[in-house]
Parts: sequence; structure tokens; C-alpha cells
Amino acid sequence: MINYSDFEKVDIRVGTVIEAKLNKKSNNPSLYLLIDFGEKIGKKKTSAQLTKYYLAEELIGKQVAAVINFPPKQIGKMISEVLVLGFPDDENNPVLVMPSIKISNGGKLF
Repeated sequence: MINYSDFEKVDIRVGTVIEAKLNKKSNNPSLYLLIDFGEKIGKKKTSAQLTKYYLAEELIGKQVAAVINFPPKQIGKMISEVLVLGFPDDENNPVLVMPSIKISNGGKLF
């Protein structure tokens, strides 16, 4: 068990994918995403193994949830600034966490 204060340390925000393309620098099939988290947080990049269920061009304009306060992480040959969140399907492929109603970019999960 964790305390609520522990949960509050993880900063999960919603952002809109403004750029998406196949990440050719990755060792595994993945997509490069540039996500707009609003004026205060700005635009952040990441790479995620999403090619099973998502085409890059279909993700543009979609909102996703991401952890924004992990330190940058080397993924293949790029630095990822956020961790996009998803649940695993039965074969451990990620299914993105996406709000069903449009939220202002930068909205914090509570």
C-alpha cells in the first residue's frame, strides 16, 4: 500500500499529439510522438512501441495521458521526455490511455 501523497508525486497529464511518425532510430518498431501539454508545460517528445494498434497519422490530434516528471530516458537513439501510459493487451501490446472527452492540454490526473 502507498499513501495518497506518494501517488501525488507522479505527475500524470493529458496532452494532444501534434506530430507522430515511425521512429526509424529505435531497435523495436515504435512511434515518435510530439505531445502538446499546454502553455505551462510545453511540447514534449517520446517514443513508444505502439505500432500494433496505432498508425502515426491516426494519432495526430488525439489526446493521451503521460507521466511528465520522470527524468529524460534514452530510448534507442533518442531521448524520451515523457512516458505515455497504456494498458497491456493479452499479448503485452500497449493500448493507450485516452480521455473520452476533450480535456484542456496539461490537465492533471487526480
